[in-house]
Amino acid sequence: MNSPEHSLLALPALRQLEQQAEAAGLQLMQRAAQAITQWCQAHIPPGATILVAAGPGNNGGDAILAACLLKQAGYAVEVLLPESRVNAAVQQALAGWQALGGSVRPTLGDAQPAWLLDGLFGVGLSRPLGGAWLHLIRRLNALPCHKLAIDIPSGLDAWTGQPRGAALRASHTLSLLGPKPGLYTAQGRDYCGDISMALLGCPAAWYTAASGSMAVPSAQPLRRWHSSHKGSYGNVSIIGGARGMSGAAILAGRAALALGAGKVFVHTQDALLLDPATPELMLRPWQDGINVPAANIMLIGPGLGLSDPAHQALDALLLHDNTLVLDADALNLLAADSQLQARLRQRSHPVLLTPHPSEAARLLDCSTEQVQADRIAAAQQLARQFACTVLLKGSGTLLATSGQPFRLLAHGSPALAVAGQGDLLGGAICALLAQGMPLLDAAHLAADLHACAGEQYEQAQGGPIGLNATTTLQLMTQTLNQRLKLAGAPAC
Repeated sequence: MNSPEHSLLALPALRQLEQQAEAAGLQLMQRAAQAITQWCQAHIPPGATILVAAGPGNNGGDAILAACLLKQAGYAVEVLLPESRVNAAVQQALAGWQALGGSVRPTLGDAQPAWLLDGLFGVGLSRPLGGAWLHLIRRLNALPCHKLAIDIPSGLDAWTGQPRGAALRASHTLSLLGPKPGLYTAQGRDYCGDISMALLGCPAAWYTAASGSMAVPSAQPLRRWHSSHKGSYGNVSIIGGARGMSGAAILAGRAALALGAGKVFVHTQDALLLDPATPELMLRPWQDGINVPAANIMLIGPGLGLSDPAHQALDALLLHDNTLVLDADALNLLAADSQLQARLRQRSHPVLLTPHPSEAARLLDCSTEQVQADRIAAAQQLARQFACTVLLKGSGTLLATSGQPFRLLAHGSPALAVAGQGDLLGGAICALLAQGMPLLDAAHLAADLHACAGEQYEQAQGGPIGLNATTTLQLMTQTLNQRLKLAGAPAC
């Protein structure tokens, strides 16, 4: 069972959790206010000016109760209440605020706080913001102050990570009861800032209805016996590298070696004798890829091209019994040919598709904007439509397999937005597969190592510019070895 920190609940399950808490007498609104206050006391200097923006629903009630506690703690607090029609919880919280002598302003006016607490709208927002709300969100975004969003930035869809007309750009977000997918995927990271979590004391047993997870698989299956040899860690075959595009296949091969594959074969159309930077790679003619042994993990697509020979190669390779990872041009060929799609669905051996949003759009015959509008739905539709496992790249990478909860990566960095990084990820996934990890776990762990490498580079360099393949692989290998050390002895 996932821990609450990793469980991603759909709205009905979240509402059920709230009902369980109410039936158990947990008083979630009071607990939320206490958690908000504790966060503020840990991050905001005593006596600072705080503007609490409260909406008409329960999110506004959380905010006003927190305003009461913050005022009692010595902060200079004002409440902004733009809507006079509020629910009973907000009315009760407002009465307590006014009993403390707290002031309420109906408009933003000339307020210039040091901090803004955003409690306008929570996860239940079901419509795009417009009119006065749109104007207010824009004015709040223009305030030159720190901004803490309560549960989720107002206007941001908690599940898709897309703004509904407009959304507050927070510097910090305190997510209540657990994580929400929209904090981490699509545009969510750009609106949420630094994310913290307050579970409010709900037991882990109440999170069994999770539709997704952020728990990263353990590296334990990759631990090595002292008596092992290169044959113990599998073979990877990479088919790609049309003339003039061998670099993509070679990068994937380097990644497969760096992440622990025993032997790596790279099949390209260019007449290459060796890769000087990685002479351990075994370069082979492209045509030999048709005869790859069934035991080899096969990556098809990096630099493959869209030629007739590339199409014929993919058509033949889909008949093989190998575990396949399809990337780049293999996905584009697949998207353009219904017969290839039918052959893919008929396979009984594992397949992983690794599209970026535009490749996913081609596979689904829709626009990239439609994919990004609901990335979870797009990944799940791909998994159903092609009867395989899917890794949808992008901010908040998603993994989906029909009949299983989706998985979401919390890590990532714009440092990875450079050419070649997708090739590295494909090779890394194959390396973990070759070492015996199950498909979904191998894809998830490799993607997390890749995402963490981007974060580590950005932190070390003070910014995201300049990451290259060599540095990425060094960081990925270092992180994997650290996790192996923590994982303990090899599994028997």
